[in-house]
Amino acid sequence: MPVSAEPAADDRLREEVRLLGGLLGEVIRDEGGQDLYDRIEAVRVASVAYHRHPGAKGSAQLERLLNELSLDDAVGLAHGFAVFSLLANVAEDRAGKRRARVQTAEGARADTPEGALARLTAAGRTAEEARALLSEALISPVLTAHPSEVRRKSVLDRIAAVSDLLVARDQSAATEVEDNGLRRQTVILWATRLVRTTGLVVQDEIDTVVSFLERVFLKVAPEQLIDWRRRLDAPELKPFIRIGAWVGGDRDGNPNVDASALRAAFATPAKAVMRHYLEATNALGAELSLSGSLAEISPALKALAEGSGDDSPHRADEPYRRALSQIYARLSATHPILTGQTAPRPAPFAAPPYAGPGEFRSDLAVLHDSLVASHGAVFADDGLSRLIATVDVFGFHMATLDLRQNSDVHARVVGDLLKVAGVCDDYAALEEEARLVLLATELAAPRLLFSPYATYNPETLKERAILEAAAEALAKFGPDAIRTHIVSKTDAASDMLEVYLLLKEVGLYRPEDPAACPIQAAPLFETIDDLRGARPTLERLFQEPSALAVARARGVQEVMIGYSDSNKDGSYLTSTWELHEASRALLTVTQAAGLRLQLFHGRGGAVGRGGGSSFAGVLSQPTGTVAGRIRITEQGEVIANKYGEPDVARRNLDALTAGTLIASLAPPPDEAMTAKHGKTASALSVASMAAYRALVHETPGFVDYFRAATPINEIAELKIGSRPTSRTASTAIEDLRAIPWVLSWSQSRVMLPGWFGFGSAVQGQDMAELQAMATAWPFFRTLVQNMEMIMAKSDMTIARRYASLVPDQPLSAAIFGALQAEWDRTRDAVLAITGQAELLGGQPELNRLIHLRMPYVEPLNHVQIELIRRRRAGDDDPRVREGILLAINGVAAGLRNSG
Repeated sequence: MPVSAEPAADDRLREEVRLLGGLLGEVIRDEGGQDLYDRIEAVRVASVAYHRHPGAKGSAQLERLLNELSLDDAVGLAHGFAVFSLLANVAEDRAGKRRARVQTAEGARADTPEGALARLTAAGRTAEEARALLSEALISPVLTAHPSEVRRKSVLDRIAAVSDLLVARDQSAATEVEDNGLRRQTVILWATRLVRTTGLVVQDEIDTVVSFLERVFLKVAPEQLIDWRRRLDAPELKPFIRIGAWVGGDRDGNPNVDASALRAAFATPAKAVMRHYLEATNALGAELSLSGSLAEISPALKALAEGSGDDSPHRADEPYRRALSQIYARLSATHPILTGQTAPRPAPFAAPPYAGPGEFRSDLAVLHDSLVASHGAVFADDGLSRLIATVDVFGFHMATLDLRQNSDVHARVVGDLLKVAGVCDDYAALEEEARLVLLATELAAPRLLFSPYATYNPETLKERAILEAAAEALAKFGPDAIRTHIVSKTDAASDMLEVYLLLKEVGLYRPEDPAACPIQAAPLFETIDDLRGARPTLERLFQEPSALAVARARGVQEVMIGYSDSNKDGSYLTSTWELHEASRALLTVTQAAGLRLQLFHGRGGAVGRGGGSSFAGVLSQPTGTVAGRIRITEQGEVIANKYGEPDVARRNLDALTAGTLIASLAPPPDEAMTAKHGKTASALSVASMAAYRALVHETPGFVDYFRAATPINEIAELKIGSRPTSRTASTAIEDLRAIPWVLSWSQSRVMLPGWFGFGSAVQGQDMAELQAMATAWPFFRTLVQNMEMIMAKSDMTIARRYASLVPDQPLSAAIFGALQAEWDRTRDAVLAITGQAELLGGQPELNRLIHLRMPYVEPLNHVQIELIRRRRAGDDDPRVREGILLAINGVAAGLRNSG
């Protein structure tokens, strides 16, 4: 963006931050009192002073103020700064939209439809090639329930209301009405609990995901499809954006997901989408009052109208309305089949239910074709067209649900079935090849293993019930309802065959026709060792006729790769490189089998979990690994940040589409760069992993330091998910889930998973080569930029105060010293590679945004430290816990991509 445009954008952002901050200040004075307001302001000023002068003088003033805080004041202060962070996010999001509009007006950015098509043209690619690619494409953001979203739905609703009022304020030139509305919403937000008092259940998570689907995606995804159809002159272009979900199907480590949860995961979105269809159909009926005596209609429409059960004399000569009455009646009859409940407004006459969304779409198409044939293009892009596009994208299921379970569970369930059936007494004791022979034999046999008269382990019965519910869902909603069963902790081909054997038990895999299996088993390679072993595992899988038949029927083998656990296992740099190399290896294997590779990227919000720009992330993939098909998890707070409102969601969907087109048809030179610099990247990876593991896995007392110098124990008390923070009762780093691991380091402002090991890795390397890699290789450039961003959000001055919470001060000094030294090395390395004088020197926009919000995040860190100190000293007053959780909430909101 030109320099001349920046001050105006900055001024507008600061103006809105001041407006919202001023309203909040007034509310705090009115609702909490002048004394609370004064204390909040005093701590903010002291925090800024401490950050500028962290020595004895600055520290003493801050410590005095914090020690003097009553519990009520501490809770009020944490609440106040947390609310401000939420309001600042609204202003920042609006500033991002304004910048996008300015940049589009001044020249299309590459992550927009215009920019992507221009880039393809410059590369010699044609619109026909873009059409062909998108006609076979699958671009799927997958909404998961992974718990890094600390905001309640009630809070998200208030944020949306504030944003809407700011839009109205723009349009009405800041009237008193809008300002009163803003104040009202600020009062409600101030008086709303920011943290949950009870734990989430799976249905809560389903409801949250469905709220995004209903409020945002139902509007945005069809509009985006229509827009791309228009741009490419392809009116019949199939939907390429497919929204996915894990909530209710992901049972890995979550004992609360059972068959009833899976059924709810389909019934809940079905209620939302069917309600939308009923309302849209009713609205069309109110609009399309065309008389058959005044307007020509097609024979198909005439037949549809005459077959309607609507015998009202008022609509006797209104064929469109009679047809829509029949459509409404059929939807109304379909509603209880899919949801278990009668339609909100049942039809006045009976009609047969739809067998599937295809029948519904066909009826709508009859109306559309008749209107266009008789009246022309004025009806080619209207409410009816949008409804048809909505059915194309969402069907009756709304989002494709993935199943996921740990391979250890599958092995136990299969072992139980085999033992009870008298086939094998100890499946777990078999070597891999023996397992594969046994599984192949059972997959070819027509008989089932399960007997309703036998006794099985509860785990076996639960897994079978879940798969029975999956079979029901496919029968009700069609083949797009469930496409994939992900196998986490995959390290052998037998892990996938076990899934097919379990699917056979519920009639989804049939020995006489393996290709007809509607669900594909997809391996998830998570750890560094798993990624390195991905190639031979997939090669061995393709030697099995059952798995190969399923893949060839689709033409695609999906493979999921995990960013979080590989990072926790071996460092950010090593994880990123091993994912790159595993992707290339997997592409080779699938191509040799005559298949396409479909990678599913298990990314989180934080850089340490694969976060960062989705557009840049897609472009940094190895050549050939995208090829029009990519799936990406959207987790925790990222869902609200990227898809919380329609304009932002549309930009992100377009960015994913643009990135997929460019990566597929005009890819950056990854193959050439890998050939030229791969040995250097590999050497950096080895050195980074060595440095990382030396600290995290080999330093005596590191676990004790981590648990004392971060709020990991307090995070475990946040009611932000339905699954535990650790896979087992162990306190080992290996057993801790990646999300709380990353969130803990984010809260303490170290951000260790996003950078540690890089500084040590580049010591002694050819800096000129690294600079060339960052300039010409998108993979390495994206890695450095992401790391630079997360380091700019870190604050080792504040991290030192967290280190003071460690009882063993010599241990604290030693480990913090190692952290500080590596941070310094990494910062120096990043600056040397980028040629900048400071972090984010080449990204001034992002730099300004971070610096704008940090003065309001830092006080929350200081209050959090003080309250953690009190709680660990034995103060069990509930207000201490509340204040800590509020501070965690506020810091996460302020940092935005912390989990």
